[in-house]
Amino acid sequence: MRKDAKGKTHFKIVFVGPSLAGKTTLLKFLHEQVQGMAKGGLTSIADPSGRTVYFDFSPFSATNMILFDIYTVAGQRRHKNQRRMILRGVDGLMFVADSSPEMRADNIESAQELREFLGEKMGKEIPLTIVLNKRDHSNPMSREEMIKDLGFSANILAINTIATKGVGVKQAFRSVSREIIMRQVYKTDAAIVE
Repeated sequence: MRKDAKGKTHFKIVFVGPSLAGKTTLLKFLHEQVQGMAKGGLTSIADPSGRTVYFDFSPFSATNMILFDIYTVAGQRRHKNQRRMILRGVDGLMFVADSSPEMRADNIESAQELREFLGEKMGKEIPLTIVLNKRDHSNPMSREEMIKDLGFSANILAINTIATKGVGVKQAFRSVSREIIMRQVYKTDAAIVE
């Protein structure tokens, strides 16, 4: 959380996960399709094939005084140090896992790396929503198998999504942004309020 020169509060949300899991597609859907929030431009630093090279970024205005600065990170192994840098000062996370069976090892590796970077803060001090993307795959891994493989706490919300169609995307974003507001502004846990 940071305050800008105008007194506005900025919360940093980072979409993390393996390469090609759909992080940029989720952000693009939110930026282009979600109504009711003012949004700044979408900055995307990608290579010619469309893969994120450093990060994608877009600011979303929840109110006149609260903004969400949303980043995605490059998922390729060679960008580990960049991911570590972008995760500094993070207020909330969306872990985007790919439901394709061939991505199982990549999902697990990415989740392990996130634990390496953030340790016990993840899911406790830093809200986390798990996004099980590409649920329209012809043979997706089971939801239970994916959650177990990722090794996150059992009380962390996992949402099925199909980013290319927008299925579940708003729900996932609403979950993590609400949890940030409850923890940072109201100093409580959203789960307690429900």
